[in-house]
Amino acid sequence: MTLDTLFLQIVSGLSEGMVVFLCAMGLTLILGSLRVLNVSHGSVYMIGAYFVVAGNAAVQALPGHFYIALILSTIGTAIFGGIIEILVIRPLYKLEHIFQFITTFGITFIVMDLVKIVWGGSYYTINAPAYLQGPIIFHGFIIPKYNAALIVLGIVLFIGMQFLIHRSRLGLLIRGITVDRMMMSLFGIDVARLYSVVFMIGCALAGLGGALVAPISAAGPGMDVTVLIKSFIVIVVGGFGSLGGALLASMIVGLVNSFGILLIPKAAMGFAFFVMVVTLIFRPWGLLGKPIRLE
Repeated sequence: MTLDTLFLQIVSGLSEGMVVFLCAMGLTLILGSLRVLNVSHGSVYMIGAYFVVAGNAAVQALPGHFYIALILSTIGTAIFGGIIEILVIRPLYKLEHIFQFITTFGITFIVMDLVKIVWGGSYYTINAPAYLQGPIIFHGFIIPKYNAALIVLGIVLFIGMQFLIHRSRLGLLIRGITVDRMMMSLFGIDVARLYSVVFMIGCALAGLGGALVAPISAAGPGMDVTVLIKSFIVIVVGGFGSLGGALLASMIVGLVNSFGILLIPKAAMGFAFFVMVVTLIFRPWGLLGKPIRLE
């Protein structure tokens, strides 16, 4: 393996990790704040990819059509998530997690069939903006521009989410419902609407991740299951409810998968599971998570 190949695999792994991080960040927000086991989160990611393909085709003649499609896709997945939360998830908040699991698992199959009806079983992709195509030459190393943009965007969104959670009024309310939903309701907060907002933000992040992966991969059947598995691995490795842990774990999983594909392509996915198992053995609460005391 040459140094150029090594560097290219690192960039590829980190950019893939950032896409997974967007989905995992949304899942962490929903799971940590609402205590909802949303197995259909991967379906929202897949919908985001198909939405950006459809949106890009619809506004192809407009300048900046890629970004318009990206915004429309993110908004569309947020609305889609809001509909799911109001119609399906809201009646399940007071029930056991097994009911949430079964119901959202059913949504996954419904969305899968709807996607096949609308788009068929084909794979679709779009082109990145012209100035994000091609490589950057940095001290003799080749860095794909779009991959570099994904890495930067992932870090920016992580900083933005940290600001939202810890420095904004909305973040204060989100932390409030995480600790005590009943008390927040007594203070006059519309908890049901706040739950919808949080769920929509989580879905928007997943949809954005799916939309961003379209130029480097393809929107197609099966991408929902793959990203959902990786997102749960990220949550376990990073630590439950930790955005910083999710970022670190996403980079690790992305790098492990990237080098796994290079070294042993048929067993690439297994390396991520190996990382998860090792983490559970030596640090079961995750890399940046906190131990939970059971009293």
